Amino acid sequence: MQPDLNNRDIKFIKMNTVIVPVDFSETSLNAARYTGQLLSGHQGIKMILFNVVEKEEEAEVSKEYLENLKTELEKNGIMITALTEFGDDFIEKLEKLARNQKADLIIMGINGRSPLHHAIAGSNTFKIIGKKVCPVMIIPPETKYTAMKNVLLTSDFRDVETTTPSEPIKDVLKIFNPNLHVINVDSNHYVALTEEVQEEKAKLSDMLSEFSPEFYFLGWYDVTEAINQFASDKNIDLIIAIPKNHSLIEKMFKGSNTKKLAYQSPVPVLAMHE
Repeated sequence: MQPDLNNRDIKFIKMNTVIVPVDFSETSLNAARYTGQLLSGHQGIKMILFNVVEKEEEAEVSKEYLENLKTELEKNGIMITALTEFGDDFIEKLEKLARNQKADLIIMGINGRSPLHHAIAGSNTFKIIGKKVCPVMIIPPETKYTAMKNVLLTSDFRDVETTTPSEPIKDVLKIFNPNLHVINVDSNHYVALTEEVQEEKAKLSDMLSEFSPEFYFLGWYDVTEAINQFASDKNIDLIIAIPKNHSLIEKMFKGSNTKKLAYQSPVPVLAMHE
């Protein structure tokens, strides 16, 4: 059955190259399969399956596993390259590859555990986000691909005109055409929105006006819990975050794992730098 190219859910950011680091953990394999479904039906997009090994005897195992995964994912009609490199610094190798390939997106699992001791775990994920090479999509464990019907944009409502990467965000929204929810969490909202917040809201509303955003101001003390609970209540399929620091994104995943918040399935987070 040929993919329906008119289906808004099989299109994504204008891109040429997507890198998916794989350490052969279930988490990283799930991220690769998620990516395969996300990119299904596209022409001209290259997906790079990437693994780093330290020892020569590990290389053949890596290549064999990557080729098997490549064969599986090629059924989605994607152009795939499998790449194994030697090295003891995963982040350095990934950053170099992303820059050399002019990657448009890195998609990573989180909380992986590698039999070859190259875990794509939380710290590595946040390290590569900090390199600001390209947007990074984080796929939580066991998350399955779903249509992007509801997208949540988080904002601190501070100097939004210069700190919001509006064009990349709009590229995502134009293709998915989802319901757009914009959220700000601040305990001071228990009283009233300040004049400054109202002004920033007006600016952001104007920037994203073609998508008719709905704004939510939650007076919670725990930002992470508020965002995760909102994602559950509104059936959010993707969270777009602007990581001025890593703490919020990191807490979102740690919170969802340790506090066991209400929602059934954690959703991917797309980190886009200002």
